[in-house]
Amino acid sequence: MESHLEPFIQYLSGDKGLSSSTLESYGRDVTQFLEFMEERGTAGLEEMNRTHIMLYLGSLRGAGKAAATVNRNTVSLRAYFHFLLKERLIGQDPTLDMESIKPSKKPPMILSIEEIERLLAVPDEAAPQGMRDKTMLELLYATGIRVTELISLDVHDVNTELRFARCSAASGKERVVPIGMLAAECVVRYISGMRDKLLRGNREEKALFLNSLGGRLTRQGFWKIIKKHAREAGIEQDITPHTLRHSFAAHLLEGGADLRSVQQMLGHSDISTTQIYSGIARRNMKEVYESHHPRAK
Repeated sequence: MESHLEPFIQYLSGDKGLSSSTLESYGRDVTQFLEFMEERGTAGLEEMNRTHIMLYLGSLRGAGKAAATVNRNTVSLRAYFHFLLKERLIGQDPTLDMESIKPSKKPPMILSIEEIERLLAVPDEAAPQGMRDKTMLELLYATGIRVTELISLDVHDVNTELRFARCSAASGKERVVPIGMLAAECVVRYISGMRDKLLRGNREEKALFLNSLGGRLTRQGFWKIIKKHAREAGIEQDITPHTLRHSFAAHLLEGGADLRSVQQMLGHSDISTTQIYSGIARRNMKEVYESHHPRAK
């Protein structure tokens, strides 16, 4: 079979300006497809139709390939047949209007309450940075706010008497979220006893959470902090700041909170985004029931 593969790669390299690794992927994907066709007795490019392509992509899915891999092959075959049509080597493009498959979303990672307790117990509250870390972790789990919202907090944004925080999303939209008693107490201890030690004389700094130079802590800085404490807490999962947001929502729903209230606290504009936690809570309830009810099994 004359595949015209080399002119195809040259076309991608010259007209599309793709990297060498991307060109290798295109070439590998098309080669594997052509070998698949030859094994099934398809002799020429003109004989290949959409059914053949769908059969090949189906074989990838049947082999357990990830949706991203199947989609990449779809893109490669689209480009290949588009080239063949452009060069008048085929009469019609069998990939025309072919849609990629939607990758399945992984369920959010949720820590157990016991894991949360271990994580919150790790920071050394006797040290300024440890008290800062403890307060940040407590606030994240108590409020479900995003890490960007956390590091954007100024001192005056948190009212520890009325127990609420005023935070702003990246879109600029502001919302007020409640704070639990333990988190509020941590904020008080941090501000009254430890924050001044991190300021390094920079009295005009308004940020609630400070780095070692006395300026506002960055997103990247907090990522390093949470991963460090997770390792020390013996948490095996590769958690992120968003893990505490997920855990906040799931634990609220497990405890009986209504979906609308959790939606408002998370700042979700669409309740369907919040509903994913409802499914997790139901699964966890089922596990608790099966583990502890005497007639569950």
